[in-house]
Parts: sequence; structure tokens; C-alpha cells
Amino acid sequence: MLIAIQLLAGIALLYYGAEWLVKGGVGIAARLGIPPLIIGLTLVSFATSAPELVVSVKAALAGSGDISIGNVVGSNICNVGLILGLSALITPLAVEKQLLKFDVPVLIAVSLLLSGLGIATGGIGRIAGAVFFLLLIGYVLCNVRTALKGGGAPDDEVADEVRENRNMKLPTAFALVSVGLAALVGGAHLLVEGAVAIGDALGVSKAVIGLTVVAIGTSLPELATSVVAAIRHQDDIAIGNVVGSNIFNILCIMGIAPLIRPVQASGITWIDWSLMLFYTILLYPMVRSGSRINRWEGGGLLAVFVGYMAWLVINAAE
Repeated sequence: MLIAIQLLAGIALLYYGAEWLVKGGVGIAARLGIPPLIIGLTLVSFATSAPELVVSVKAALAGSGDISIGNVVGSNICNVGLILGLSALITPLAVEKQLLKFDVPVLIAVSLLLSGLGIATGGIGRIAGAVFFLLLIGYVLCNVRTALKGGGAPDDEVADEVRENRNMKLPTAFALVSVGLAALVGGAHLLVEGAVAIGDALGVSKAVIGLTVVAIGTSLPELATSVVAAIRHQDDIAIGNVVGSNIFNILCIMGIAPLIRPVQASGITWIDWSLMLFYTILLYPMVRSGSRINRWEGGGLLAVFVGYMAWLVINAAE
């Protein structure tokens, strides 16, 4: 019972920590005169992956590489299978050309790179981490350059966030950022320690815990954002949130965590890597066909995810 409370408290702290970090960060950026478009492409995009980042770094420092990498692989699987699948079931999702031309191909490329390294070496070292981090910087700069060149505007969610927090006093904004970061660190500690305790009590591997409990727990911000966006028919937010989060999960988390401490994850099997790749590569023909993800396609994504979770649980119990 105490472990369950610890897990729920950790997930809650991660969720609200990310929220406070975004609000405070947007408040600071708006007061400094940074354009809303840049805020959306950098700060808000980074903050959606903050729970996964802090949890993976915490797990890496604790020597739990299976949880660190399992969190990334599991979160990317969860983002497409559960979140995108559920969102498409709520309403068919129209796809922006930018996602099809640039973001989805980038996601496929970095997913192939991560999977190849993971299968070949069983982990991610500092050199690979540095490469991912440099690719992250390049990806963000390309997005900023493209957006500024096209004279784009921030999406409604970012614009609303800027309007709500543009008059926030700087001390208040800095306090929110500080509290948000503290909540993220505390939540990560509770979630990782609780997940490891559950695994030890049930005799379940850390890899399975990372792929299930930790991955789903850290994906709750994306789940809430995409489902609400789908209900409001804000298709670009629902899809862009998932694709952008998966790119950041790989480039940011697997760029920073291994630089702090190389991670090994022998418990992540070729089936886990393959499903992440399957989902990722499937996105391209799915969004290309009519530039829309239909309900039956969303149902298929969700069914595969449920089957995968069931397979993990059954195998873990054997």
C-alpha cells in the first residue's frame, strides 16, 4: 500500500512539476521579450519531456540502466500506441505537412540510430550521448529557423500560455521554476524507488518496470495534453505533441543521461526495440495516406499496445 502511494505521489509531482516549470519558464521568457513561437519550439517542447528526462537521469545515476532506457523506449511506445491511438479514436486526426516532411522522418532516423546502438551494444555510452545531444541542438535550430523563415505563429496552446503568464512578476516566475524543478526531482526519486521496490517484491525485472509503470507514469503529461486536444479538435497539438515528445525523448534524454553516466540495458529485448521501431515507421504511411489518422487506425495502434502490455505482464509473471 505504501509503495502504491509512493508511486502515485511520484507521478503527481512529475505532472505538476512539469506544469509549474512551463508556467514559470514561459513567464520569464515572455517578460524578457522572447517571441511566443520560440517559446513553443524550445521551452514548452522540452518541458513535456522533463518527467522522462529527470527519471532517466535519476535511474542512470542509481545504476538502473534498464529503467533509464526502458523509460525512453516504453514512453515512445506508449506515446504512439496509447496516446495517439486513444486520441485518434476520439476524433480522426488531420496531419500537418511539416510533420510529414520533416519531423516524422527525423523521428524515424533517430529511432533507427537508438535501436541499432541498443541492440548492438546493450546500452548508450558517452560518445553516443554526445552525438544525440548535438542532434538535439541541430533539430531545435532547424525548427526555429524554419518557423522564423515562414513567419509562423505559435500554436493556440502556447499562445494561451504566454497570454496567461506574460504579466507574471519575475520573482514569482523564478519561484515557479524552482518549485517545478524540485517537484520533478522529488517525483523522479519517488517513482524510481517505488518502481524498483515493486519489481523486487514481485520478482519482476527492472526492464519490465521501466517499460510499463515508469513509462506510462512519465507519459501522463502527454496523455492529458493530446486527449484534451483531440476532444477540442486541435489535431496539430494532439499529433505534434506525440511526435515532438518522442524526438525529445531520444535526443534529449539519451543525449543527457549517458553523458552523466553511461547506461546499460541488457534487459531491453529486441522485441521492445522492434515495437518502438514498428510504431515509429508505421507513422509515415499512416499520416501520408490522406494526411489523416482515422479511428480504425487509432484502434489498431491501441490494440497492439494493449497486447504488448499483456505480453510483458504474462512473461514477467512466469
